[in-house]
Amino acid sequence: MSSSEETGRETPAVAGKELPSRRSMLRNGAFAGVAAVGGLLSGRRADGAEDGYYRANKGRINQSVVSWCFNPMKVEALAQAAVKMGIKSVELVPPKHWPMLKKLGLSCAITPTHGFRTGFAHKEEQAACIDSLRKRIDETAEAGFTSVISFSGFRKGLSDEDAINNMVSGFKKIVGHAEKKKVDICLEMLNSRVDVKMKGHPGYMCDKIEYALEVCQRVGSPRMKMLFDIYHVQIMEGDVIVRLRECKDYIGHYHTAGVPGRAELDNRQELNYPGIMKAIAETGYKGYVGQEFIPTRDPLKSLNEAVRLCDV
Repeated sequence: MSSSEETGRETPAVAGKELPSRRSMLRNGAFAGVAAVGGLLSGRRADGAEDGYYRANKGRINQSVVSWCFNPMKVEALAQAAVKMGIKSVELVPPKHWPMLKKLGLSCAITPTHGFRTGFAHKEEQAACIDSLRKRIDETAEAGFTSVISFSGFRKGLSDEDAINNMVSGFKKIVGHAEKKKVDICLEMLNSRVDVKMKGHPGYMCDKIEYALEVCQRVGSPRMKMLFDIYHVQIMEGDVIVRLRECKDYIGHYHTAGVPGRAELDNRQELNYPGIMKAIAETGYKGYVGQEFIPTRDPLKSLNEAVRLCDV
């Protein structure tokens, strides 16, 4: 995370030479020179780059990164790179990593819980999911973080009506605890079309953003939100900007990835991420956008390209 610039210091010297005073430089119109010298002394360039990385600086989108996509990279290495890129969070990591994140000035924007293979669509799965959520909500609140993830689980023969009814009644059993602890529960929509491991989930129940929206509306709590995964929404329905505007009051978190393939946010995929990020900012959203693509090239270079693209 970027820190405030220090003020009121004496003009330093570089290579044994006294630098010109701020007053004389202003008189000569040398703002660019001041910025360049400041970057040299701090280890960053005037454009905000650090160690060759572009550093997010626009302030409209709070960026996060999802750790599992970058396996086998260690979480600490990813976190250190995140700091250099202006990413504010490393998310979906368990509590053992949270002290390290805090030491680096990072958050865990959304914390992991029961996993997507079980969820609230089936009544018989709810007790275990609620236990998992309750424990993680407590840990998340104690750490000073704000969101936990949750899932519908798989359809397994349920009708839309029965599954949604079950989800509403199930989340109502735990959302009061989330309210008490001031933690958002974010229900994630996943695509059920792509039959490739971790790129799609055939049989997943909450595979339309309208299902997640209906659950949030019917639960009726300010702590019941949805995780709007741009990649999954595009695959199932498209019309991403219209849909995020329709859902804006219930979105607690966003995820990114390139379509098709869940790879980099580059010119080989079909989504206009700068346009989407501008639309998100225009809704007044102040939460996090998590980079959740699976790199096919140098992972940190790919991540940094995504950071630059989404810094609108």
